[in-house]
Amino acid sequence: MSDALNFLVKTRPEALGHYLKFMKDAGKHLDPKTRNLISVITKVHSQTERGLKQYLSRALREGATPVEVIDALLMAFPALGLAKIVWAVDVILSMNLPGFDPDAMGVEGRWHDLIAMADVPATGAVRIERDGRGVFVARGDAGVQVYDSRCPHQSTDIPQLAIDGGTLTCPKHGWAFDVSTGRCVKNGTEPLKRYESKLDDGRVLAYW
Repeated sequence: MSDALNFLVKTRPEALGHYLKFMKDAGKHLDPKTRNLISVITKVHSQTERGLKQYLSRALREGATPVEVIDALLMAFPALGLAKIVWAVDVILSMNLPGFDPDAMGVEGRWHDLIAMADVPATGAVRIERDGRGVFVARGDAGVQVYDSRCPHQSTDIPQLAIDGGTLTCPKHGWAFDVSTGRCVKNGTEPLKRYESKLDDGRVLAYW
C-alpha cells in the first residue's frame, strides 16, 4: 500500500475497513495470475506507475509470461486506448525486465547452466548473470534454490553486496529475504520469484 493509504488505515480503520474487505474479496475466485493481470490493467487505466510495477512483478511471479502481459494490455484497448498502452509499455521497458526483449518474446524457455554446485556457498547465496538475467543461487532444506535477483516490490535489481549471512536485503526499501527459502522476513510480504532448478553432473541448472 502507499504511505497515504497506510496512514488512513491507521488513523481511520473504521472508515477503510469496508473498502479493504471489498478489495480482499474481489477476485477471490480467480487464479492469482489472472487477478494480478487484471490489477495491471487497472493501474494502467489510472496511469499509476508505482502500482503498475508492483502488480506486473506479482503477475510475472505467478507465472504470467511477457507475451501474456502484452496480450492483456492489447485486449484492454477498448478501455485503455492506445496512449495509455504506449505509456504502460514505456514503463515496462524502463524496468529492463528480462523476457521483454522483442527478439525473445514468445521464445520457449530452456535450461541455463549457472554454476558448479561445489561453488555454491554453504550459507548465503551467490549472484550470477546468465543470458540476460540476474539470479541468486543458494542452498536450502529442499536442495539448491534459484531466485530472480529482482525485488518483488518494485523490481529493483538486488546486488551481491546486499547479502549478509543468510539474509538478502533490497537496498531501495529494505525488503529482506531468507535466501534459503526466498521468504520475505522484513518490511514486505511477497517472496522472491523462484525458478525451477536441478543438478546435472554437479552443475546447477535453472529453467526460464
